[in-house]
Amino acid sequence: MPKTTGPIIKDIAELSGVSPATVDRVLNKRPGVRERTAKRVLQAASELGYLPETDMAEAFRPKPMRVVFLLPSGTNPYLQLLGDRIKTAAEAITGYNIRARCFFIDSFNPQLLSEALRQHGEKADGIAFMAIDHPLVRETVSELQNAGKHMITVVSDISGVPHAAYVGLDNRAVGRTAGYLLGRFKGSRSGRVAMIAASRTYRAHEEREMGFLSLMEEEFPELRVVAAREGHDDRSENYLHTKSLLEEYPDLIGIYNVGGASDGVARALRESGRGRDIIFIGHGLTPDTRRFLLEDIMDVVITQSPGVIAHNVLRIFENLRAGGQVDKDLAKLTMEVVVKENLP
Repeated sequence: MPKTTGPIIKDIAELSGVSPATVDRVLNKRPGVRERTAKRVLQAASELGYLPETDMAEAFRPKPMRVVFLLPSGTNPYLQLLGDRIKTAAEAITGYNIRARCFFIDSFNPQLLSEALRQHGEKADGIAFMAIDHPLVRETVSELQNAGKHMITVVSDISGVPHAAYVGLDNRAVGRTAGYLLGRFKGSRSGRVAMIAASRTYRAHEEREMGFLSLMEEEFPELRVVAAREGHDDRSENYLHTKSLLEEYPDLIGIYNVGGASDGVARALRESGRGRDIIFIGHGLTPDTRRFLLEDIMDVVITQSPGVIAHNVLRIFENLRAGGQVDKDLAKLTMEVVVKENLP
């Protein structure tokens, strides 16, 4: 932007109807001027020929939308992969006026998630997060949404609170799919099957568990389901739970890992020597679950594309920023059932 002198500032001030001091602040990009007033000053400067078209275009370009992704920290490889895809998508997508950052937090704790939402909500225009369906979190989301922040849930949704969008699968259908596959894979065998959940505070895991149990009851009543253990997406906890299940139930024929960190389950199965005998179904196609499929430790991985999730969230934020239809130009997010023979 060209250097301005006293007479030039006076001319712009007269045409735009503001004080010379205001013109000086706008042209030198100092704070303290309302956006509408700043645009009037810039328009006057352009009309008087003091502002080149290139500077004018830059001056009128909207500020980037600041968005934050909040994902659970821990040893879940799929969530780490999702975080990587978010960073890659944010850097690769052109044409979006968005500045995105990703943070990993201990969001199994609703108090900490609520605090993180409030903290980032002070500066961010929008937040995408894996929701805990808890009163503290629902209250915070409601307050931020009412304050004009765009709130998007990913992978796991939240109930009873208005928010911009949910990007993820129908998790009850996911659980029913896992139950159907496990029941079909068992053949003529009977016995017990076990579930290992991350935490029921996640609606996604609760819905998967509900879907799994309802399908089992409807289609395979001869199978006895062991009460779910919570492993909090931690490989060490999942390992200990699986080891305990194997020792306690000699007739165990199947395990459904409702959450992530399947490496803990696989380790216990491998050590027991029963990896090929027990049907193991889990979530999230990552380098480790690919290896477990190839080793016949795992039978099925149910997954959803982290790249599509990242793209769709950023697309929704861009649609919201532009004031357009929220679901415009979204990629289709599908449930993918992966076995050893169809590994992508």
